[in-house]
Amino acid sequence: MNANFSLSSNQTSFALQANSQRILALSFPHLPTDRIARRRWGLSWRSKGRPEAPPIVCSGKLNNAMRLTALDELAERLGLKKEQGVAEARAMYPTLEVVEEDPAADRRLLEAIADWCDRYTPLVAFDGKDGLFLDITGCAHLFGGEKALLKDVLSRLFHMGIDARGAVSSSPGLSWAVSRFGQSGVIEDEAVEHVLVSLPVAALRLEGQTVDALKKLGLKYVGDVIEAPRAPLTRRFGPELLLRLDQALGREEEPVSPRRPVASLSAENRLIEPIGMEEQILAVTRQVAMSLQPSLEARGAGGRVFELVLFRVDGRVFRISVGASQPLREPKFIAGLFSERLQAVYDDLDAGYGFEILRLNVLRHDPFNEAQGDFEGGRQGEISLSAFVDRVSARLGADCLQSFQLRESHVPERAVITIPVMESLPRRKAEQEIDLPFREERPLRLFTTPEPVEIMLAEVPDGPPQIFRWRRLQHQVARSEGPERIAMEWWIDGDDAEARDYFRIEDETGHRFWIYRRGFYGQEFYPRWFMHGVFA
Repeated sequence: MNANFSLSSNQTSFALQANSQRILALSFPHLPTDRIARRRWGLSWRSKGRPEAPPIVCSGKLNNAMRLTALDELAERLGLKKEQGVAEARAMYPTLEVVEEDPAADRRLLEAIADWCDRYTPLVAFDGKDGLFLDITGCAHLFGGEKALLKDVLSRLFHMGIDARGAVSSSPGLSWAVSRFGQSGVIEDEAVEHVLVSLPVAALRLEGQTVDALKKLGLKYVGDVIEAPRAPLTRRFGPELLLRLDQALGREEEPVSPRRPVASLSAENRLIEPIGMEEQILAVTRQVAMSLQPSLEARGAGGRVFELVLFRVDGRVFRISVGASQPLREPKFIAGLFSERLQAVYDDLDAGYGFEILRLNVLRHDPFNEAQGDFEGGRQGEISLSAFVDRVSARLGADCLQSFQLRESHVPERAVITIPVMESLPRRKAEQEIDLPFREERPLRLFTTPEPVEIMLAEVPDGPPQIFRWRRLQHQVARSEGPERIAMEWWIDGDDAEARDYFRIEDETGHRFWIYRRGFYGQEFYPRWFMHGVFA
């Protein structure tokens, strides 16, 4: 291992502060055709050179006509344009290869690139269909500075077969403009206006109609807009034009929201040699967890939800999450959770040529309870409940063990819900101190859907059944208790929902049932009877 980084943040979004943040904007002008080329010629097709093949374009329906929606570099050099008709393009170049567009596949590739960019910063945001924003504030020095970081990003993407342009500045607007209409590079604060004035007005992220109107007035470049009086521009084009201009100049804040929740704590190891074995992954995970322990202790907290992020050499990223029923901070406990989880998912974890970066995120933490049990079940006579829940949930999923939680509702099927045991254990102690209501007259087993019952004989109008048939068996009632009338919740079921009369019934063989009547005798229709549960 040649690097071990640790950082912490409680942010859920990041906004530009003048001269405080550095934003890297990445644009992918040939993303759809790069996706097709990578699939046909391999990930390293750019570094090896483009094979001799016809130009690749994508087509889609636009304004009730099939038009070009994406072009590769060769098609652009031949003079083809986006939104050009497919028939016209084929007439110009009969060998042209036209592939139907696939926006969903393009989005998946962009998401994969965004996952890969997490190696540089956890603050990665989408920018439309073909771009990304990275907040690299405080991260650039880890990679040798902003220029070295940008060079590393673009070089790695090139070798993965993706054409990318990038720019770094203090504002998302300026980085976006330079990455799409200028030369990739780093813009210092003192050079903002100098760089911006030579860019076309389309670099201000304006609507197409606004751009055309500005060009008709002779305002073709951003410098022309900067020199023009602001009041007439506002009257003519509204406030958006000047807002975009001020955002590009860094005079106005522009919020950019990360695509993923920011971890409260994070640590990672960058490896000299890639690893792929399960034992190696667990060993590095434990080492990374050790670097997180001081930060958790300083906060007086323990992690409840952990995420292990594995960066594969070829750019693919795997994320493995585990939860704990009690806050954890001991490295061996955390590694034990991932040990259970990896046993369940390792067969689906394609290590390929190995993982070069392992990052451990704490997605949720709670106050730490100093009384910790031994996680090694084989070394203690009786394994604790929380350790058992953690082990089983890590291997089979958090929903494999369910617990019951009371709700404020008098309707039987709504009075109790199931939640993962992992979520219910922290509440157990608090609930034990509260006198929770419990109705002993409720059945042990409550049916999810009440089952119809055929009544052969019943006391009219409000008495219990005497003889009934359920599941093809006839039962003679020996004892009964009720009725207990339960009205439905009108704010959920409506004003016309019928009340229920419940009876606890025991037949001649000793079986006990919970039956209810919906409706009343004497109405136009006979009431209906249902079996809602059985007692032990």
